[in-house]
Amino acid sequence: MSKAFRITASTGIHKGDRSYQQDQVALLTHPRYNGCLLGVLADGMGGRSGGRKASDQVMMTARQLFERYSPDYDDGPIMLKTMVEEAHIVIRLTAISSEEEPHSTIAAFLINPRGDCYWVHAGDSRIYHFRDGQMVHRTMDHSYVQALVDRGDLTEDEAQVHPQSNILLGCLGTDADPPIGTHSIHQLRPGDVLMACSDGVWHYFSATEMATVVESLTPREATEFLIEKARMRGRGGGDNLSLVIVKIEALEVEKKPLRLGMRPAP
Repeated sequence: MSKAFRITASTGIHKGDRSYQQDQVALLTHPRYNGCLLGVLADGMGGRSGGRKASDQVMMTARQLFERYSPDYDDGPIMLKTMVEEAHIVIRLTAISSEEEPHSTIAAFLINPRGDCYWVHAGDSRIYHFRDGQMVHRTMDHSYVQALVDRGDLTEDEAQVHPQSNILLGCLGTDADPPIGTHSIHQLRPGDVLMACSDGVWHYFSATEMATVVESLTPREATEFLIEKARMRGRGGGDNLSLVIVKIEALEVEKKPLRLGMRPAP
């Protein structure tokens, strides 16, 4: 980023109306490179223990690869793609040894110190890019309902309330290789907000509503507001909720008063 900036961020997680928590979310700062961040979210599926094992494996894989990552020498998109592939393999091995069927989504974004940003996702956990209160881009779900929208059989509004919105066409831990959706942002700038969230959050909001919330509130306030409002709209039937918000803000540099030299009077 060419201008001075600061990053504010927050994560939020709640079990919602479920009796157990299968979501996992983390915002990691690189141990060696200042300004290098990884936001990662996993929505586990497969019963109480199976879903949590799957999301745990996503987090473990993400931490290990990010710690070894160098923004100076490594390719960010390749690291994220490797994260999905390795987490998928580990979850599959866990399924064999535990005789369970653990599955998980993943939504992860990487911010390099230079300000370039990369995403990866599989399943229906989403990443949003907002700029100055407007949605610029979001991930497209690997789901049955999203396929209907893509074919023109459903509108976005109809998809939001479709009874089969929870049916996935791909995720981590299945017999088939996971779908891998990617996106890049050449240069983040002040006014940008990145948000990754599970379907327990985005299901209850339009993109316009979320854009307004993250624009007007701090990341901590926004996470608390979105979780509370999603729980209210869930009316006792809500899913686990998790999200991570990163906000890019201009850093105001204090200007020193200009001192003009004066010649002494003749």
